Amino acid sequence: MKVVIVGGGPSGLYLGLLLKRSAPDWQVDVIEQNLPGSTFGFGVVLADTGLLQLHDADAASYEALCAAMRYNDRQVIVQREQPIEVRLNVRGGAIPRLTMLQILETQAQGAGVHVRFGQRIGSTDELASLGLEDADVVVGADGVNSVLRRQYAGAFGTRQHALTNHFAWYGTRRVFEAPALVFRKRDGGHFVAHYYAYSDEMSTFVAECDDATWRRLGLDRMSDDERQALFEDIFAAELAGEKLISNKSIWRQFPVVCNARWVSGRHVLIGDALASAHFSIGSGTRIAMTDSIALAKALLNCDGDVAAGLAAFEREHAPQKHKLIAASEQSYNWYERMADWMDQLSPEDFVYQFMTRTGRLDDERLRAEFPDLMRRLGKGRELA
Repeated sequence: MKVVIVGGGPSGLYLGLLLKRSAPDWQVDVIEQNLPGSTFGFGVVLADTGLLQLHDADAASYEALCAAMRYNDRQVIVQREQPIEVRLNVRGGAIPRLTMLQILETQAQGAGVHVRFGQRIGSTDELASLGLEDADVVVGADGVNSVLRRQYAGAFGTRQHALTNHFAWYGTRRVFEAPALVFRKRDGGHFVAHYYAYSDEMSTFVAECDDATWRRLGLDRMSDDERQALFEDIFAAELAGEKLISNKSIWRQFPVVCNARWVSGRHVLIGDALASAHFSIGSGTRIAMTDSIALAKALLNCDGDVAAGLAAFEREHAPQKHKLIAASEQSYNWYERMADWMDQLSPEDFVYQFMTRTGRLDDERLRAEFPDLMRRLGKGRELA
């Protein structure tokens, strides 16, 4: 079988690796527009559940990724300047995005995947110039701005809209002891910083505000440098003298992408090209790589019947995918109203609502997984 994967991010490289590792006689090409060693962004979160799935899919790449990760055992949520610690009972952490890509590139190329760096296609018609026009399967693993999805938007039934909150991803040389979410009101505005260390030298720092704050305080009229300076001032206590570091840190509103159908002929979507997972659930990379696992399994088990394999991928993986994307939707809808929650709720009620915002954690699970937290949040709340 001949498989072309458009997009050399984690999901595209991982899919190529899984296919080639199990079917060495297949031709697998990954088309990546960037050159080797170039990436945008900072750290990538990989939580416990995702790590277990990666272990089951491919132990060698799992071990390499784990060796490069920085682990944590707690998270801090700050509301009204009151920190509440959440002890985590899962093994997870973060890894530099560039390191992750380098590991997956090395593993994929070692398995025989042909990664074509510095190649950008505007449509599948351009596969002919690369000698790939006869591919049996063409996979769109090229993110929220997917070329493949845009080309066949009608066939996929693509729907897209933007959320109202504004955000940007930065890095900082302040290495935080624990991941945190700091919700802060200032000058009539509502802000949040989400930060976590991903190496011994660097942390990711996601800055966000709601649209009313964006307009009321004039962020819409500021330059990116001025916005960066504003957040350095608002979160000066957390940064402890360090600056924010920009790397394509463009302020934007999150694009919600969904598709009624996953497959069009020989074309199939995975990751954010298929359905964008909001960064607030910290599982976007894991969800995308889970798509890769499911698609690899379906193609490897289809006995050469590509149509049957692609249909099986959508049929069998859709329930899990929809559940995760539904959690993402619940989470971003909560953040869209964060100003209300910041104004109305006590720190304890705020954290309780935050923990239950996706609908995946109820009181019973919270008591079992976070007993210390629930004892604190149980003040004035009947938990029995």
